[in-house]
Amino acid sequence: MSIRLHIGLAALAMLLFVASLLIGPAALDPLTSLKGLIAGGGEAAIIIMREIRLPRALLGVMIGASLGLSGAALQGFLRNPLAEPGIIGVSATASLGAVVVFYTGIAGASIFVLPAGALVGATVAVLLLLAIAAGNTTTLTLILAGVALTSLAGALTSLVLNLSPNPFASYEIIFWLLGSLKDRSMVHVWICLPLMAAGWILILLSGRALDALSFGEETAASLGVDMARARLMIVGGVALCVGAGTAVTGAIGFVGLVVPHLVRPLTDRMPSRLLVPSALGGAALLLAADIAARVVVPERELNVGVLTALIGAPFFLWLVIRSRREAI
Repeated sequence: MSIRLHIGLAALAMLLFVASLLIGPAALDPLTSLKGLIAGGGEAAIIIMREIRLPRALLGVMIGASLGLSGAALQGFLRNPLAEPGIIGVSATASLGAVVVFYTGIAGASIFVLPAGALVGATVAVLLLLAIAAGNTTTLTLILAGVALTSLAGALTSLVLNLSPNPFASYEIIFWLLGSLKDRSMVHVWICLPLMAAGWILILLSGRALDALSFGEETAASLGVDMARARLMIVGGVALCVGAGTAVTGAIGFVGLVVPHLVRPLTDRMPSRLLVPSALGGAALLLAADIAARVVVPERELNVGVLTALIGAPFFLWLVIRSRREAI
């Protein structure tokens, strides 16, 4: 079942990746698109395929996989089905870093400035969380620290919007905060790929610890799991994945919440067995949402973060209601 699930989800993600390359406002037939991507073709086709659609599709795969993987890891680590990547505060602090760059007016100086600002914000959250995780702390402490970081970053972001003297800058800030894959280049892909790859490795290497943690922290420790090391690896991996993604696309929520719940019934429910399927499912879901963002309102493309929120918010409410019923 596991192999078939992996193959099926990989095939779905690949199909949606190809669809993402072929769908867009420019009316290119599949043959022209393929030539523009691989064999050359006309200059317009080359620019559209290699500089616009390919980076967008690659970021959809990378960020979707990162969010799905991070969500599965956090739900196993915190033993909470309502956990998702934004809970540790990295998305909010990365967004704050980008908003500060917008506010200071230096966002247009270079393509690297905006991602750099977001990465600085994410790094601050990572260092704080790792300092907390390195001590003799509990998962509840990490959750509370993440909630505090998210609240503080949200308040500071609102303050920057309130103080912004330029309405156009405020519009740009709000638009970026909605999350989008459009107007990104291969530079953005190379900015976030090394950080995400490091996060993927840390999370995947934590599979045994996640399985042990499903029986509780005391049981995991009795099985030989180094809890401090496990916290560092999981929190660090999630922070790298989420921070790098937010740095180039803005905040895209709920993918990490929804996907693990969709694929969990198809696995044996052990946290380690959920990681790879959640990554593949996350890539497929974000690609599908990005395609929908282009075709739902063709004359005015939607931000993909809006669509994922429209999908995820009702799903989250359903999970809360179901959890309440099960607790009664």
